Amino acid sequence: MKVLIINGSPHEKGCTYTALKEFADTLTEEGVEWEMFSLGKKPVAGCIACGYCYEHGKCVFDDLVNTLIPRLKEFDGIVVGSPVYYAGPSGQLTAFLDRLFYAGSGFAGKLGAAIVSCRRGGASAAFDRLNKYFTISSMPVVSSQYWNQVHGNTPEEVRKDLEGLQTMRTLAREMSWLLKCIEAGKNAGISRPVPEKRIATNFIR
Repeated sequence: MKVLIINGSPHEKGCTYTALKEFADTLTEEGVEWEMFSLGKKPVAGCIACGYCYEHGKCVFDDLVNTLIPRLKEFDGIVVGSPVYYAGPSGQLTAFLDRLFYAGSGFAGKLGAAIVSCRRGGASAAFDRLNKYFTISSMPVVSSQYWNQVHGNTPEEVRKDLEGLQTMRTLAREMSWLLKCIEAGKNAGISRPVPEKRIATNFIR
């Protein structure tokens, strides 16, 4: 069992990382492997709807998205963390996720969770935006005791958000438990539902 943790902040060891690390350390305590994938400060292009990924299984822009696509099969869960910018996730992260989820495959059945970090407000709107990637991809969404958010303007301030850090630990334990339940189900012969052939309905005829 292994969880991919995507740090969508340009600050590799900032407030978002502080929340993600609390989550990751608890996964370790629960015996679950994890890997942190940081976007850093390099610009990330948005999707240009060119259709290249349909034919080639990767994005036309050869950057971090294409680095991650062939590795998705390694992970049983995906956790996405972001700072809050104007009540939403960072533009860099949403550009990355738009292309990753569109060009990538195999998301169905993986556990998903979003974590957001804000100074004061906008967390729930950013949290909602990130969860859309999971709920359109047949990914079970893991919850915690509160919405997955921490508050603070510096990592030191985030460490004082005791409720936020507890929310991270609870989230990690819930994800660990569900991963183990899924593993036990597989060992007992319980498989995922067979998907129907996809139907696409357009609203203009």
